[in-house]
Amino acid sequence: MGACCSCQRVRHFDQGNYRHHFVEEKEEKDIINVEDDNYNGNFVGKGDFGAHIRLHGYSKFVSMYSQQGKKGINQDAMTVWENFGGQKGAFFCGVFDGHGPSGHKVARYVRDSLPSKISSLLKESNNVSEITSTENGDESDQNPLFAATKAAFLKSFKEMDEELEKEPSIESYSSGTTAVTLFKQEEHLLIGNLGDSRAIICTRDEKNQLISEQLTVDLKPHIPSEYERIKSCKGRVMAMEQEPNVYRVWMPDEDCPGLAMARAFGDFCLKDYGLISVPEVYYRKLTERDEFVVLATDGVWDVLSNDEVIRIVATARKRSMAAKLLVECAVRAWKYKYPRAKIDDCAVVCLFLKRQRPLLTKSMSEVTQLSFNYTELATDQNNPENAKTDDGLDTLLNFQVEEDEDDQDIARGPEDGRDNDNKNSSTTEHKHNQGQRRRSGMKFVYPDDHQ
Repeated sequence: MGACCSCQRVRHFDQGNYRHHFVEEKEEKDIINVEDDNYNGNFVGKGDFGAHIRLHGYSKFVSMYSQQGKKGINQDAMTVWENFGGQKGAFFCGVFDGHGPSGHKVARYVRDSLPSKISSLLKESNNVSEITSTENGDESDQNPLFAATKAAFLKSFKEMDEELEKEPSIESYSSGTTAVTLFKQEEHLLIGNLGDSRAIICTRDEKNQLISEQLTVDLKPHIPSEYERIKSCKGRVMAMEQEPNVYRVWMPDEDCPGLAMARAFGDFCLKDYGLISVPEVYYRKLTERDEFVVLATDGVWDVLSNDEVIRIVATARKRSMAAKLLVECAVRAWKYKYPRAKIDDCAVVCLFLKRQRPLLTKSMSEVTQLSFNYTELATDQNNPENAKTDDGLDTLLNFQVEEDEDDQDIARGPEDGRDNDNKNSSTTEHKHNQGQRRRSGMKFVYPDDHQ
C-alpha cells in the first residue's frame, strides 16, 4: 500500500484505530511522514508534492468521521489531501465503501494509492492550477483543459484497478470497493464516482434557502445504460424474490456473487461480465451560493435523504463535529427505519467552501424533531420486507469477513468481531465457488425489459 512508485519501501505505522502507510522514497519531496497535531487530535501525514493527508478528524474546511456498523469490521475508508498537487487551497477528498471478504483491505489500498496517481498525472499535465470549464458548468470534452483533467481521472482509475488485480496480498476476486472522489481547485470542482457512494452539494436557491443538489448518480445495475452493458457481456441483472427492489449482478452460470452495483474497483470475478472500473466524471463551477459538499457511503444514504443530510450538517454547532453528527443521525435513523437490520458502516467527509458562519438558526433539537421522527416507521406493517430480512441492505451476498490482528487495529466502533450478515464463509482457495448458490434454489425478479 501507500504511494505508487516502483522504487518504494513501505513502512506501516499504527496509530489508534488506523494503520497509516508511509513510503520512503529517494527524493525528499516524495517522503511521507506523520506529525502529531495536538490541537485538534488529528493525525496528519505528508504526501506527494507536500500535500497534507488526513484520514480522520477535521481541519479548517474539513470534517471527517467513520463508524463501524454491526456487520463486522468497518469496511469504509476515507481520505482528504489538502494542498493537493502542491497547490495551496486545493483539495482531494475520497470515500470508499468496501465489500466482500477482503473489502476492508481493498478500500484502504485504494484510499492510500489512488490520490497519488491522480496527483502525479495532474502535475504532469500542468492542469492543477489551470482547470477551467464553460460558464454553465457543462463537462464538455471540447474544453481541452477540462478534458485533460478528466483524462487524468480516467487513467488513474484504470491503473488503480490493474494494480489491485496484481496485488498478491489482497483477495480482490470477490472483494471490491466503491469510490466517490472530489478534486477542488479555486472555483472548480471535479467529481469521479464509481459505485453507489454519493456526493451532494449544499447551495442556496433564489430565496436564499439552503437546498441540496446531487452531484453523482448511484451506479446501480438496473440503470438502463448499466444494465445494457452488463447484459451485452453475458452478465445477469436480477433481484431476488424476497428483495424485489434490489437488483444485483450475477455471473452467467452461477448464482453468485450478487453485487448490488454496476461499477467498482476489484470484484474481478465479474469484470468479464459487464462490471467496470471506469468512473463517471462530473464538473461543477462553484459560485457564492455554494456552501459545502458531502461525500458519504451508502450507510448514510440508505436512511437519510439529501435534504436531511444538508440540514444536519448546516445545523452542527461546530464544523469539526459535522461529520460525526451526521453519522450519529444516520445510526439513529437505521434503528427506526430498519429495526431488524444490522446497521451498516458509515463514513462521511464534509468539505466546507467558505469561512465559517451560521447557516441555520434552528436548534439541533428542533431539527431532530423535524427530520427524525421515524417512530412510525419501526413496525413490521410499514416495512414488511425489511422486517423479514436484512439481506436487502447488503452490497454483496453470502460472504464472511475474516479479521486478523492487523484488521482489529483498524476497525472503528465500540465492539469488534460482530457477526456478519451472512453465515457462509468464503476462502481465496475456492475463488470460483465463493458465494455460489444453486440456481434452482433461488427465485429471481428481472428488470421489466428482460421479461
